[in-house]
Amino acid sequence: MQAQDTFMDGTPMFCFQCQEAAKGTGCTIKGVCGKTYDVANLQDLLLYSLKGIAWLAQHSVAPLSAELEKEVDLFITDALFTTITNANFDKDFFFQHIRFALELRQRVYETYASAAQPNVTLPHATTWTGQTDADLEQIAMTVGVRRTANEDIRSLRELIMYGLKGMAAYTYHAEHLHYSNTEVDRFMCRALAATLDDTLGVPDLLALAMEAGKYGVDAMAMLDQANTSTYGHPEITKVNIGVGQRPGILISGHDLHDMEELLKQTEGTGVDVYTHSEMLPAHYYPAFRKYEHFVGNYGNAWWKQTSEFESFNGPILMTTNCIVPPKDSYVDRLYTTGNTGYAGVKHIPAGTNGQPKDFSALIEQAKQCPPPTELEQGEIIGGFAHHTVIGLADQIAEAVQSGAIKRFFVMAGCDGRMKSRSYYTRFAEELPQDTVILTAGCAKYKYNKLPLGDIGGIPRVLDAGQCNDSYSLVVIAMKLQEMFGLDDINDLPISYNIAWYEQKAVIVLLSLLYLGVKNIHLGPTLPAFLSPNVVNVLVENFGIAGITTVEEDMRVLLEV
Repeated sequence: MQAQDTFMDGTPMFCFQCQEAAKGTGCTIKGVCGKTYDVANLQDLLLYSLKGIAWLAQHSVAPLSAELEKEVDLFITDALFTTITNANFDKDFFFQHIRFALELRQRVYETYASAAQPNVTLPHATTWTGQTDADLEQIAMTVGVRRTANEDIRSLRELIMYGLKGMAAYTYHAEHLHYSNTEVDRFMCRALAATLDDTLGVPDLLALAMEAGKYGVDAMAMLDQANTSTYGHPEITKVNIGVGQRPGILISGHDLHDMEELLKQTEGTGVDVYTHSEMLPAHYYPAFRKYEHFVGNYGNAWWKQTSEFESFNGPILMTTNCIVPPKDSYVDRLYTTGNTGYAGVKHIPAGTNGQPKDFSALIEQAKQCPPPTELEQGEIIGGFAHHTVIGLADQIAEAVQSGAIKRFFVMAGCDGRMKSRSYYTRFAEELPQDTVILTAGCAKYKYNKLPLGDIGGIPRVLDAGQCNDSYSLVVIAMKLQEMFGLDDINDLPISYNIAWYEQKAVIVLLSLLYLGVKNIHLGPTLPAFLSPNVVNVLVENFGIAGITTVEEDMRVLLEV
């Protein structure tokens, strides 16, 4: 590292977007996720470029052509998603994206300039230039989050940015299934541009963050419609966690379209398909269960992949975020696709001219591999998305009215490698027998294999699916509110004890706040990007709290 390749305080990077931010403040040398300083800075430059594009699009008096506007929308979604935690670690990928951003920005600028207003000062994000890789890396050192000096303004801008990243993840998946929402796209563009507006103070940015929650609900609803219209409503399903005798391919991440294509291409090949981590809920969809070679789920949450990928023995396909720096023992069996990338790992590109991706390389490699090494045996049950739970409404209402179910606990969100996350296992174990857990996301791996039993045939862990399926928990809560004739959603017998890790959890949180949900407990730590003053606002207005001990939090949440 050369001397000039550092920030003014001597650190080569700064990132505090995820729960693992070093020392609870931010990663300054290398990301705990494994992201190197140069990749972190290029991600900052890509985001800065998006803001410039968005500003020009928002302030252009002459309207963008429909084709250019759509290209901007798609690129904003795509680029935001590439910078989400554990999605892409490939430096060359970001050089390419930044160069395309400059080219796209120029085309948007031409429309803007065709009717430009006099005496308007363009933000630096709309004018900076760079030719060589070295130029881009040098500029990237100057455009990170610390460019905003005021701590509270910086905090709220980043809260909005991370909400946008989560929103982009949902929008990205919906678009792959040919669903879109112009209002969501317009909001993402408008909010990006607003982060360059130095006239916006704390109240303005707080309002914008709550508005992000509104569009977060819309984006999640769109993805829910895309998934269920394409693959059917999730159904109660017992998922095998053992292994078969044939070679297999392991698919991880969140992209159900990739799941579909892989199942189609492996049919009749003698190769089985297994899910890992957030892909587990694919088993709940009727469209996928028809494939006899779709064997089961292998392993646990994303952070255990370095050991579980070793023992799987066959190829692994990473479809979205959740990749961690791979070990040499399986790197030759690891593939990425979509916005996921890692230098030196084979990447499956998108198909051309509307053709599907070509997974033949994985299939041929799998045929030469031994079957997976068994980790465990048995089954886990899931498929309790909103359609299924609403179908059980009468049974649930009767259980609540009889006192068989006293309270629901929303324990959605993310898992992670910190030892403090064992809190969520102990919390689930200590919950009274008359309580039910509502979950979505990989946080469930902290307790979905515990023998927690059922209440009158209703499992005490109701898994709605991926973090992408968090919308189901919102719909279930609103249905319960309607069933019990309550005016305020906070009068429901529901407590929120949510584990977070990355930016999709941020948009889920903002969506819950927008819907008026209060007294959410968030852990294992509060976000490092929230300044003390912003935390105080969230505490005073929404009752946001961190976690303490299982015993104390249990007492508080049972009394809410």
